[in-house]
Amino acid sequence: MENSYEIPNKSKDVSLKELRDRLAEFAELRGWEKYHSPRNLLLALVGEVGELSEIFQWKGEVAKGLPNWTADDKEHLEEELSDVLLYLVQLADVCGLDLGQAALTKIIKNARKYPIVNQKTKSTYN
Repeated sequence: MENSYEIPNKSKDVSLKELRDRLAEFAELRGWEKYHSPRNLLLALVGEVGELSEIFQWKGEVAKGLPNWTADDKEHLEEELSDVLLYLVQLADVCGLDLGQAALTKIIKNARKYPIVNQKTKSTYN
């Protein structure tokens, strides 16, 4: 991994397993895994969510796709979203959880909890 610091091919799908493995190796090579307790990772995750929130704090509502944002603003957003994702993946890993499977299970539980009443009804999220 030490030699894999090239920007990845954006058309390649990245799995949570690949992220988990690369993060574990990254931390191990630096001797950081001893600091990656569930508590520490959660606190780091919360801090990153705060940084993500700051990006939107004073913008009001924004349109899907962020058409009025600059390339720099979008890059900053990508970086903060990535920080959140990476800490979340690490947290699940040190807790011994399969985050991908847990997410799929949660979608199924939500589908049962919120059944489709009328297929012609549009979601409030569209």
